[in-house]
Amino acid sequence: MTTILDVARHALVSTATVSRVLSQPDIVREATRLRVMRAVDELGYEPNLAARTLRTLRSSKLLLMVPDISNPFFSKVIRGAEQMAREASYAVVLGDTGHDPSAEDQYVGMLRRREVDGLVFLGYRLPEALEAEVAKRPGQIPVVNACEYVPGLGVSSVHIDNAAAGEQAMAHLLDLGHRDIGVITGPLNSPLSRDRLAGAQRAVAARGLLTRLVVGSGDFSIDSGLEQALSLLERGVTGLFCFSDEMAIGALDAIRACELICPNDVSVVGFDDIRFARYMTPPLTTIGQPSAEIGRSAVRLLLRTISGDLRQPEVVALPHQLIVRASTACAP
Repeated sequence: MTTILDVARHALVSTATVSRVLSQPDIVREATRLRVMRAVDELGYEPNLAARTLRTLRSSKLLLMVPDISNPFFSKVIRGAEQMAREASYAVVLGDTGHDPSAEDQYVGMLRRREVDGLVFLGYRLPEALEAEVAKRPGQIPVVNACEYVPGLGVSSVHIDNAAAGEQAMAHLLDLGHRDIGVITGPLNSPLSRDRLAGAQRAVAARGLLTRLVVGSGDFSIDSGLEQALSLLERGVTGLFCFSDEMAIGALDAIRACELICPNDVSVVGFDDIRFARYMTPPLTTIGQPSAEIGRSAVRLLLRTISGDLRQPEVVALPHQLIVRASTACAP
């Protein structure tokens, strides 16, 4: 691995000069700066996060990595992160990965090159390019996970208790007398989806109704909610629990397409409480997440990691809320 000393020798300068070129290029003579940067490029040098000589460098930027920027749930998380970052005099760089591991690793390069001081990722997967460093120094690499929780990642995390939320949503439908209930999950490779499903199954199992639960798998989008709901409605369900409000919106469309009425014929529960949920027809019962606070808490943890105040991974579980609106009613 190329070191800062290798770059200094190649450019015929001191390591201090290399550090200045990387951190404060404006104060270095142009000829020297160009020589150092040419050496950096030729040697493929990337600053080592663990190197003490670079620990005081600051870009005053944080990277927020989002798996799907088109998902309206993330907008509140991003806003909360922006607010917390601005209060600390940081700017936020937004990266939309589209669930692509190669895109994630590209963004990690920004952290390695000290173009940003820290990273918040909103998915469940720790970028592969960070695994070795995080394993060596758990809780000390400036990386924080938000929204999903995977034990043992080695980084701090902010999330809600998705299993408890899934159980509460399902209990609401059961309390209304529904016995034939359909669940539309997100992708089951996501811990978030698995936790919500486990909670929902726990609620129906407690009432001896697990065999009557019907499960379909979507991808959190409106289209997948529509497709899965049409399939579940054919099986006679009277209640639908969707793992995102977008899928619940698709389910409402499916109910209308089947010439049924929500909630008279079929009740629907969503998840997230996106801003459109209350304005649907009927207004959507949903699990509300403290989205903005998730963003704020994630940046707060990241800043503590950057400053050295946080030396071990910290897990923050925020409260969720069942918000009952007009899309749920007693079973027909």
